[in-house]
Amino acid sequence: MLTRFKGHIYGTTFIELIITMVIISIALVSVTSLFSATVGRSADPLWQVKTLKLAQFYMDEILSKRYDETTPVGGVPASTAVHCGSLGPEEANREDFDDVDDYITSGITPTIVNSGSINMDTSYTHYRIAIDVACRGGDLGLSPENAKKITLTITPPGSMSVSTFTTYKGNF
Repeated sequence: MLTRFKGHIYGTTFIELIITMVIISIALVSVTSLFSATVGRSADPLWQVKTLKLAQFYMDEILSKRYDETTPVGGVPASTAVHCGSLGPEEANREDFDDVDDYITSGITPTIVNSGSINMDTSYTHYRIAIDVACRGGDLGLSPENAKKITLTITPPGSMSVSTFTTYKGNF
């Protein structure tokens, strides 16, 4: 808006408009970059929950199996013929796994064995899972053969960090 006082015209000059536009541009770039950084990490809680669900599924499946190949169904009496030097899968297919150390593996793609109403959606296909089982009763003050340490390592897709879950299964 221009006003006239004593022969002069007062208003916004071209330089003032340019400076205003530069300041507004800098402010918009700053706000946009802030939102961009925030939006890029907004799905992290989703990936973390999916990782936990996958870990819970595998841990439940593993812990529901027998302690050792020589352990009777039901687990009683405790097996005395556990050989810690020969841990590893005795079966080729996961559907046939019947004891804890059958799950020793490195870098599998998650799958859920058809167990009725449980179905895994395809969003888990880019996860990687590594499972290690070792006789570690000494960690708990027992003889080495009386507890197996199960370590489940899940690598989610993208740049998310690797998650490691550990539990023990006792021979009783």
